[in-house]
Amino acid sequence: MFKLSSTQKHILHCLLLFSIIIYFEIQSGALKLWYNDDDIGEFDPFIRYGRYLAWFLYIFRLLTLLPLPQVLFNFFGLICFNAFPDEPRLEKIPLIMPFICIRTVTRGDYPELVNKNVERNLNLCLDKGLENFIIEIVSDKLFDVPKNPRIRLTVVPSDYQTKSGALFKARALQYCLEDNVNRLNDNDWIVHLDEETLLTSGSIAGIVQFVCDGKYQFGQGLITYANEEVVNWLTTLSDAFRVAEDMGKLRFQFYIFHKPIFSWKGSYVVTLCRAERDVSFDNGPDGSIAEDCYFSMIAFKKGYTFNFIEGEMWEKSPFTLMDCLQQRKRWLQGIFLVVHSPNIPLKIKFFLTMSLYAWATLPLSLANLVFALVYPLPASDWCNFISTFVGALTFYLYIFGVFKSFKIEKIGYCKYSIIMAAAFLTIPLKALIEIIAVIWGLLTNKHRFFVVQKQIQSPLQDSSSSTKEFINGKLVEQV
Repeated sequence: MFKLSSTQKHILHCLLLFSIIIYFEIQSGALKLWYNDDDIGEFDPFIRYGRYLAWFLYIFRLLTLLPLPQVLFNFFGLICFNAFPDEPRLEKIPLIMPFICIRTVTRGDYPELVNKNVERNLNLCLDKGLENFIIEIVSDKLFDVPKNPRIRLTVVPSDYQTKSGALFKARALQYCLEDNVNRLNDNDWIVHLDEETLLTSGSIAGIVQFVCDGKYQFGQGLITYANEEVVNWLTTLSDAFRVAEDMGKLRFQFYIFHKPIFSWKGSYVVTLCRAERDVSFDNGPDGSIAEDCYFSMIAFKKGYTFNFIEGEMWEKSPFTLMDCLQQRKRWLQGIFLVVHSPNIPLKIKFFLTMSLYAWATLPLSLANLVFALVYPLPASDWCNFISTFVGALTFYLYIFGVFKSFKIEKIGYCKYSIIMAAAFLTIPLKALIEIIAVIWGLLTNKHRFFVVQKQIQSPLQDSSSSTKEFINGKLVEQV
């Protein structure tokens, strides 16, 4: 099978991106190649629809411009840097290697999954020649872990409370930073993983390069979700959009500005211990739903610098549509609390605020597709061009995410074509999921913390599954 180089793949991806943008612009009328404004009937919408309805329609139309900043970051991130870089390689471990703590946080509900992934990550680190490291499991519950001097279990006491009343994952992370608990030195590094996160050879090489460089206090890399067994194809295809944003706006904000302008994720996080303890996760209940987002904004406020780490890690998408909805709902609610926190200046969270409200007004923005047909407006050329650009790039992010998540060399042309077709066909359904999550998130309690299922149940396990959810600091189980 003919194999393209990383540069050839990047060139083809750029050509496809520009082709899709141009096609969308022509179809919308923003690019007039064979007609002009004289071919379009002009009218005064304030006369046709009345003053109030006309203003309402124009405001609705302007909502489509809210995502423009993050769309531009995605655009430049995808074209300015190789979108298909070769996997970083670790030729040899540097003689002077900083100590690394690979920290996995869990509630303790899936001990088998945690132990399996910890052993797999441990063996990979040893195979790559790492020596100056330890893997730490931080759990709310006590369970048996593999007997190995490089594996350490830290159990968060049930009566432990932070000074600000931080909850959930933020509480567990803060416990590790307390003076009487922390065993790391200021110049040690922490790699934060979720309980289902798997290291790869590329991510280990990228982390080693990052910590040995030591120029930036925080770093993050790419996470993909379509590796090994795919549990739910719809949620996995939905997460392809997240893969594209990692390669787009996440890379651009870190490579160019070295700041979390649009925040970051809570996994595949690499931090300098001294900086993490200074920022801390003790940010109260409002900083406990999207603790990663709140942490990044405080670090931004304190002047710390960030960079992108080459090499990807692997995770699984939610196993059910309900888990996917709950996950998106929690993200929106958590970011909402961050954006409205008085502890973070507007100049720090300005672009995050635009991103949140672009997401929160998604149902209204998509309603423009209907309003544009029923109530057409003689919009200006620049507004039409920009809104079309936003739509075209958003559409392409789904497609690119699939390109990045699946490799033809592994699955073959036939299966790859089927997956691409499925990605196209499921875009409306994925949009519907986002709309439901937005409405649900805005109308319900924003201090709930839903934990998605992380482990596939075997037939021997109890068939009566349960959903566990924290509500105002208390665990509620719904069977």
